[in-house]
Amino acid sequence: MKTKKSEARRILLLGINFSPELTGIGKYSGEMMAYLADKGYDCTVVTSFPYYPTWSIQEPYKGNFYKKEVLKEGRLKVYRCPLYVPAVPTGKKRILHDASFFISSFVMIFYLLFKKRNDYIVCMAPPFHLGFLGMFYRFFKGGKLVYHIHDLQIEAARDFNIIKSKLVFNTLFRMERYVLKRADHLSTISTGMIQKVSAKISRKILLFPNWVDTTLFRPLFERDEVRTGLGFNTGDKVVLYSGSIGEKQGLEHLIQIAGDLEQHRNIKFVICGDGPYKRKLMDMASKSGLKNMQFLPLQPMETFNNLLNATDVHLVLQKKSACDLMMPSKLTTIWSSGGLALVSAQPGTTLHTTINTHQMAVVIDCEDNEQLKTAIVSCCTKDHSTERANARAYALSQLSKEGIMEKFLDDLEPDHTPLETIPA
Repeated sequence: MKTKKSEARRILLLGINFSPELTGIGKYSGEMMAYLADKGYDCTVVTSFPYYPTWSIQEPYKGNFYKKEVLKEGRLKVYRCPLYVPAVPTGKKRILHDASFFISSFVMIFYLLFKKRNDYIVCMAPPFHLGFLGMFYRFFKGGKLVYHIHDLQIEAARDFNIIKSKLVFNTLFRMERYVLKRADHLSTISTGMIQKVSAKISRKILLFPNWVDTTLFRPLFERDEVRTGLGFNTGDKVVLYSGSIGEKQGLEHLIQIAGDLEQHRNIKFVICGDGPYKRKLMDMASKSGLKNMQFLPLQPMETFNNLLNATDVHLVLQKKSACDLMMPSKLTTIWSSGGLALVSAQPGTTLHTTINTHQMAVVIDCEDNEQLKTAIVSCCTKDHSTERANARAYALSQLSKEGIMEKFLDDLEPDHTPLETIPA
């Protein structure tokens, strides 16, 4: 199905991460623009070459300078810009990383000034300063600027001591506020994030949460067969951490916990994913002589549901400083597959309240390793079929991509009517 060309609205997305990245912001940016293109929108993307979460340019994109891709029968055009990608993303190197993309993407935004006007300019933050590029484009071409906040980058830099100068922070906050005041629409991914952004500026903020493909990620009845197919025994209890493997996740504590629980021979720890800290974790596990922990690479999307269904306990671990900023994106796939999530979240936060209201996970305090160890054993020995069923029901009712995207489009244009479609 496609819309008549004369009726198609035009959308420009500007973001450092995009498809084919399988995790993080790039996953949702890619799925969003693919959805809009399938609905008949004329979509343009200015982004980088895929590098996350491995922090290295993926094949077959290595060695490119600028690159244009035309997808969805011409309805989706992707302009990829070069950037500096540090192998070990320290604080200062990440600043250079963001700055390099700002410069290279400015060249592409300037180029697009000589192309057809876009009705909407969607900026994905972080990096927060991409909002300035969006305003630059709007100044010359018009359109409405949508500034979507996935994470509070400046606060994260402060909390992890990436930048220590108070003067620098005050300058960055003023720059951010300048963007927040001048965007036509502000949106973010959770009610907790809405509260955080509302503390910065008093204006309407749209809720645009992360979603999940409830058809791709679903419960499987043959869980034991899937488990043995992945090399586990039927009686094993699989405890999985899946996602980006960086130093800030605090995964080194799992090495100690796995060592403490070696007497529980059926509990198997699995760390799945990629990142700059993975090799160090593997070395730590090897030196500890752990026989109950293994490491897996990032799984392809088409087989990831099998791993989710083979897992008994999904670890979703957060720092206290980030506990109420977002709904961790990995939770959406866990709940959609009917998995049991063991989540660290502080009492009173949006995530803690949501979990307890719907009784769809086990929740513990952030950064409490003794409580985490006890909860892992409990999750492996007790029946949590109620939480699993509630999680799947919540995903179906609250996290479907179709419902979230349609509501967001209605929020942007309350009086718009759906595009008329014609057979492809």
